[in-house]
Amino acid sequence: MTILETVGRTPLLPIFEGNKGTRIFAKAEFFNPSGSVKDRAVKGMLDDAIKSGKLTKEKIILDATSGNTGIAYAMFGAALGYKVALCLPANASKERKRLLKIYQAEIIPTSPLESSDGALLKARQLYNENPEKYYYPDQYNNNENWKAHYNNTAAEIWEQTNQKITHFVAGMGTSGTFTGTARRLKEFNPSIKTIPMQPESPLHGLEGMKHMASTILPGFYDPTLFDGQINVSTEEAKKMTRKLAEETGLFVGVSSGANVLAAVKLAEKLSPNEIIVTILCDNGHRYLSDELWD
Repeated sequence: MTILETVGRTPLLPIFEGNKGTRIFAKAEFFNPSGSVKDRAVKGMLDDAIKSGKLTKEKIILDATSGNTGIAYAMFGAALGYKVALCLPANASKERKRLLKIYQAEIIPTSPLESSDGALLKARQLYNENPEKYYYPDQYNNNENWKAHYNNTAAEIWEQTNQKITHFVAGMGTSGTFTGTARRLKEFNPSIKTIPMQPESPLHGLEGMKHMASTILPGFYDPTLFDGQINVSTEEAKKMTRKLAEETGLFVGVSSGANVLAAVKLAEKLSPNEIIVTILCDNGHRYLSDELWD
């Protein structure tokens, strides 16, 4: 077995029981080998690139990242023998930068004021200047991103809930997790409601999540899949993240706390005995320097 074969089949954990017996479950994506949900998309994109011949040993894997996708690229690059270069906002946590360096990835820092959009524009620039040097998966526009969740994440959730899921809630960065999972779940059962979590403002601290109204939209972003929307503040999400650690033993990142909070808010509005599933995007170890844990 290779490290790529350990991606997926993550456990579905019970989190809270809400009003009137409504239950909240979460996919523990930190069980993936690099520690986040992004392993799924990166595996899909690299598998496709290698099989099609677009990625050869002579090329450097280049992409923009806010952290987790980059760590997945770096880990798989080290495992498969590919060099990796990543455009990363300069204010990314020191734990993320250290992990990337451990895997020998090159970090190309970009303006923190431009957030992930600045990293995206820099990656495009570098690729356009030297397309022979790089393989540019472009996670924001690569259909293998959402297909990884369409083919795997959604099917796992369907099976693990014994086909009883009624609602799916998740935030969006590239929107790949939400788009692929929601699209497939609706094919399994059109009555399933799929609801995005959104940061309540453009200036937020939900690492990896985008405020879609104020950012460059991913190419596969699909609002036709939305059955409403739940907005979450950074402070609310931080409180839930601490609560998860203190009361459930789940040490996760703030985006995971935001997803769970959105699911709790949804549960308060639902009729009895609904089953909500959300995503625990990553573990908390790569955020230890965040003031959240002071």
